[in-house]
Amino acid sequence: MTIARSVADVLSDHVTLEVECIDRMYLNLYVPKLQYEMGVVGFFRNHLGYTFASSALMDPITKKFVKDIEQFVESEDIDLVTFKKGEHKDDVAHAYLANFNGDEGVLFVGKAQEKSTTFRTEKRKNPLTGKTYPWIVRATALVNHYHFYCVDQDFGPFFIKFGSYFPYNAKLCINGNEYSKCQAAHAGIDFQPLDNGFASCGDPKQLQRICNRLSANKIDALARKWLVRLPHPFTGKDRRAGYRYDISTLQAEFSLTQVLDRPLTGRVFFEEVIRDNLDLGRPDQVSLIFDRRVNRRTPGRFRTRVITEGVTPSIHIDYKHTKIKQYHKLGQALRTETTINDTRDFGVGRRLHNLPALREIGFSANRRLLDVQRTSSDCNIGEEAFAQVCAPVMVDAQRGPALRFGDPRVQALLSVLVAFRLLLRGFSNRDLRTHLAPLLGIDPSAMTAGRMTYDLRRLRLHGIIERIPHTHRYHLTPFGMQVAVFFTCTYNRLLRTGLAELCDPVPIDTQLRRQFDRLEGTITHLVQKAGLAA
Repeated sequence: MTIARSVADVLSDHVTLEVECIDRMYLNLYVPKLQYEMGVVGFFRNHLGYTFASSALMDPITKKFVKDIEQFVESEDIDLVTFKKGEHKDDVAHAYLANFNGDEGVLFVGKAQEKSTTFRTEKRKNPLTGKTYPWIVRATALVNHYHFYCVDQDFGPFFIKFGSYFPYNAKLCINGNEYSKCQAAHAGIDFQPLDNGFASCGDPKQLQRICNRLSANKIDALARKWLVRLPHPFTGKDRRAGYRYDISTLQAEFSLTQVLDRPLTGRVFFEEVIRDNLDLGRPDQVSLIFDRRVNRRTPGRFRTRVITEGVTPSIHIDYKHTKIKQYHKLGQALRTETTINDTRDFGVGRRLHNLPALREIGFSANRRLLDVQRTSSDCNIGEEAFAQVCAPVMVDAQRGPALRFGDPRVQALLSVLVAFRLLLRGFSNRDLRTHLAPLLGIDPSAMTAGRMTYDLRRLRLHGIIERIPHTHRYHLTPFGMQVAVFFTCTYNRLLRTGLAELCDPVPIDTQLRRQFDRLEGTITHLVQKAGLAA
């Protein structure tokens, strides 16, 4: 078993299982008609038939809903737990889950006070008559919330949290990895769990297909199923009149889990990434990861943080309200998670039917992050590209001679191609000949078309240019543009100028010359000290 040397080595040779899956989703369940003042007024006046809309009319509904919850707890013989301040609700849920043996059901109901959007009545005065009248306004208040922690045979553990005061907005929290575990078990696929993920799997391709099948329709069906089974604040008459819960996305996590062959591989990965990629949070880098344009007016904080818990580091990258977290999961897997906290960051709506668009954004961000990390620390990619240009190639039994980096003709060719990049119709043999000859110090008439054909052929076989179909014209490829700019800039701005400073027989006092003189002096001193001088 070889030891990984770079990020590229880790990702290409030391990943034993790779699973891409929706992870945690925190969803808003709300009645659209009851999210604004006049909608609430319409509920009480037009639907229920009251003369005036007042918060006093909400109290009987709240009392009935709370009584239904208490009766449900008693009839189902489940615990009603009052969460203590600072208590981790998930820890309580895990303890109940460990003792649960059924296929599905309610584990317990938790109760806690939380801030919520509500409506209240304020008195207003008619400016003409002077009489007061009630008026519905939006407000926030601390109200009791009831958390129904449940297990579903298709989704595994989840919870629904209801606010106990009008308009009774609720939250649904699911985990896509738990859904995938349930579906894999139903399909008879052998796997080992890794917390909310997978450590190993007997059929990785089938497992990935299961992960891909988690859709908005399935999540909506889960919500409808349990809204029927649990106490509901609205009556059947209310629901038939259109006062039904809709679903929107508050937070969505998209995870890529790459199980590694051993813990050392994960440590190598993070050592390389922390050394080379601490600038990933900069706007220019973030724009690569999220494929979004970032300028001065783009809101939000762009940063990279390394947070260490014990000896395990994790990398956090921020873009507006969206975050990417990358960490070594339980010492066994590389976990990359993109968490979208506001779908508007990407011009996507919040309603659940936009899930396919969010999936594409989240999973693409994970992959782009890994691509940036792989490229920034993998010298093999640059070495292969350099060899692709500077060594002879064979393409469909045609031999393409090398384009030597230091060859003046090659440098002249690449310089001309950079200028041709702006030509919409491409360039021809004659165009190349006319512009290349002056750079080589010869007359264009002395440069034959056959010689140009030779150059065009080797440029084409190396992937620098492409022939435009059905014409005798060519255009520069994206790869060709990168090579031409890099080769010419490196040669003209670095090698020629740098060597001129070093090799000039008349010493020039430059920083480069001083540093090389210092290096030469240090080496001479070491040789003399070792007694190796002639």
